Amino acid sequence: MAARILHRLRHALGSEGGREERARDGCEAEDCPESSELEDDTEGLSTRLSGTLSFASHEDEEEEEEEEEDGAGEEPGELPEPTGEAVGTEDGGRCRDPVSWEWDPAAKPPGGSLLTRQLQELWRKSRSSLAPQRLLFEVTSASVVSERSSKYVLYTIYLIRSGQFDKAPATIARRYSDFERLNRRLRSRFGCDMAGIAFPRKRLRRNFTAETIAKRSRAFEQFLSHLHSIAEIRRSPEFLEFFFLQDLRAAQRLTCTGMYREALATWANAYRLQDRLGVCGSGRFLLTLAGLAVCHQELDELGEAHSCCEQALQLLEAQDSHPLLGPFLQAHVHLAWKVGKDKRQSEARLQGLQEAGLSLQQQPSLKECLIKEPLE
Repeated sequence: MAARILHRLRHALGSEGGREERARDGCEAEDCPESSELEDDTEGLSTRLSGTLSFASHEDEEEEEEEEEDGAGEEPGELPEPTGEAVGTEDGGRCRDPVSWEWDPAAKPPGGSLLTRQLQELWRKSRSSLAPQRLLFEVTSASVVSERSSKYVLYTIYLIRSGQFDKAPATIARRYSDFERLNRRLRSRFGCDMAGIAFPRKRLRRNFTAETIAKRSRAFEQFLSHLHSIAEIRRSPEFLEFFFLQDLRAAQRLTCTGMYREALATWANAYRLQDRLGVCGSGRFLLTLAGLAVCHQELDELGEAHSCCEQALQLLEAQDSHPLLGPFLQAHVHLAWKVGKDKRQSEARLQGLQEAGLSLQQQPSLKECLIKEPLE
């Protein structure tokens, strides 16, 4: 009897609990939106726009699985192509659909941590394969200069190597007429290559307004970047001398007048300009090293002067007939003795030149070579 009553009580409690559970499920089903509504709201979040995976949010595991299946046909290790904004000038400035999502490596979309980690890993692996822009031209300031008979705007431009930090920048200061002269010389020699390169027009009025100066600054940056992107132009004397010939002339004048501290700063800037432009093996660069060595020696900075001579001799290692070889060797031997460095290799090379018929007594000094060198 007691057993039957206990059985009926358990059955009644079980039935009541089942009804409450079903009622609760029904209430929750009414409070929560249908899954189809969520799918309608997130439709198109996992789409490919010009090869770029675009997504804004992920609400459940089903959406994440669908997105992983969408990319399953790609080759392993292949990175979805970044947008034009993310790459900047590195991909040629191609534009993308404005609704595509700009990927941020630090972003962590809800529910998409696995896909985000995969993209981050692929991005890190592919960064080294992206071709960076080697040299950037940036107008950092523009000032209006008034002289007795003229008034003009002087633009200060930094040459910056992308992806690197330069402790001392390479700078130039040029006015509109300097850019116009460069444009005219290059168009006369490289007509076909220059056909697609724009140059800001000359204006008769409103040349000194902030708007005009800002527009020209941006135009000059683009102008120099376009010129540097063409191999034949960036190696041409017209393009290279636009950057460092003025500094070389100014440094030579300062050295001849004995203003060695001022000359040293100008030689150093000319050195950085040639280094950024990749012409460290030219005759102008050797002349720059000679100027640095002379100024350092005159300022009693013998260690720096010795280093400049060593760098020059490395460049002249296979050039036994170069007119600057003898002066650099003699200067190196003298400075090495002063600073306590090894000079035997330079002495042996000087002896070889003497045996080949070179008269060391008639060799000019580095300073004499520097003063006599024509810079036109």
